[in-house]
Amino acid sequence: MRGVTKVTPRQLRERGDSVTRSKLLVGVLAVCVIAGACSRSSSNKPATTAAPATTSAAGGATSSTTPNPCAGVTLQATDVGITPTDITLEVMADVGSPLAPGLFQGNLDAVSAFASYINANGGIACRQLKVRTWDSKLDPTESKNGLIDACSNAFAMVGNNALFNPDMSPATGCADKSGAATGLPDITALANDVNEECATKVEFNVQNVIPTCPVGTGVIPQTAQVGPTKWYIQQFGALHGIYMIPADLPTTIRSSLSQADAQQQGGVSWDAKVKVSGADAQPAYTPRVQAAKAANSNYVYDGSNDVAMIRMRKEAEAQGLTSVKLWACSLACYTQVFLQQGGTSVEGTYLWIQFLPYEEASYNAADQAFVTAIGNKITSWGANAWQAGMAFQEAVNAVVAKSGPNGVTRAAVLAALKGLNNFTADGWLGTVPKALQGPVQFSPCYMIMKVQGGKFVRVYPTKPGTLDCTPSNVTTINIDPIAEANALK
Repeated sequence: MRGVTKVTPRQLRERGDSVTRSKLLVGVLAVCVIAGACSRSSSNKPATTAAPATTSAAGGATSSTTPNPCAGVTLQATDVGITPTDITLEVMADVGSPLAPGLFQGNLDAVSAFASYINANGGIACRQLKVRTWDSKLDPTESKNGLIDACSNAFAMVGNNALFNPDMSPATGCADKSGAATGLPDITALANDVNEECATKVEFNVQNVIPTCPVGTGVIPQTAQVGPTKWYIQQFGALHGIYMIPADLPTTIRSSLSQADAQQQGGVSWDAKVKVSGADAQPAYTPRVQAAKAANSNYVYDGSNDVAMIRMRKEAEAQGLTSVKLWACSLACYTQVFLQQGGTSVEGTYLWIQFLPYEEASYNAADQAFVTAIGNKITSWGANAWQAGMAFQEAVNAVVAKSGPNGVTRAAVLAALKGLNNFTADGWLGTVPKALQGPVQFSPCYMIMKVQGGKFVRVYPTKPGTLDCTPSNVTTINIDPIAEANALK
């Protein structure tokens, strides 16, 4: 069993974490949690755990030990989207598509809640946050229009989740207040389009960056998480089965194929890779279940959304599919919709995530702040959007520490984001290696949950408040995504 070691606040201070020091110096965080780090046990297989929370003054507030960065400062309109009183952010997400109505509403809700939380705790850079929203509708034209809108009306984009975003030129060429093409800071909750992932002038991703940028044609290396696959095989033995590929967009096909190939490299044999659509009704899952029955599959993995797994499991019940011993999903199934609509049909489903779960919010102050602020609108997408807000906050705080609240410009924040290494969202996330952008940044940290009694229950690692951060959880695969996508039936 893999061991877990606590990292104490004293040890973290001795480690010389410059990001944490800057947060404590300027005292402009709403909540400052000393981050848990991967640490080795006697088994030589590390995991991460969140250390106890500490707090410091926010915005214009002061404490007995930290100076007030706003004292005696006449605030200025330093860049597009910044006034003496406000900083405007824009969040763009796929919400209004008929393929998946309300798909990433959680991103919009989370960024709005994050702004309210920050404002209630003193603001940021001596100002209040305002939020604009844009519905990208699973439409590349609307994604581009959202970038154009944000360039003109917001300081930065935070918490985005637009799956089809192939033209990043409005962001990379975005002019600042002086007219220079500085670019629009884009801190995404999830970047699925390779063109967005590789727009490294402006794009930063709290989730993962998979491709090697710039992306060429033919066989290319990509990084992928195989830790959960290894654990599944340890628990269930040899696995062979069905992989459900989300096929509505070229970008989702590409990203899902890399994960399917990674699982195959980790030891899974695929009986079939089947394409699914957000428009599929229940009858569309009949041939997919029949394929599993014909192959006597013992494994089904959902690379699509929560609704796809619900329908697959219900159809499996209806057709009497009994050979499958492992039903698994990613964070896409970590939703209340999955529990409510799936009911008893989804009992026993496993899923892996890369941050501490909501059920354990008491172990991490950032997680708790999100859960409290978002209320009954909680989603996994929203968690990533809130984490993107925290990355923006850290970058702005670093600028304020160096140059004061009137030093906050797009150029300064982009530079600070490029220097934001080993980001953990104050211990809520597993550490992202190096910076929040390509090439090939992928956290090895994960945990596994299982649906038991209508709830999500931790199964691995067993200790609450921890993640498995074994470096070998991340692997490199070589894949020709275009050729593989064309071969799909």
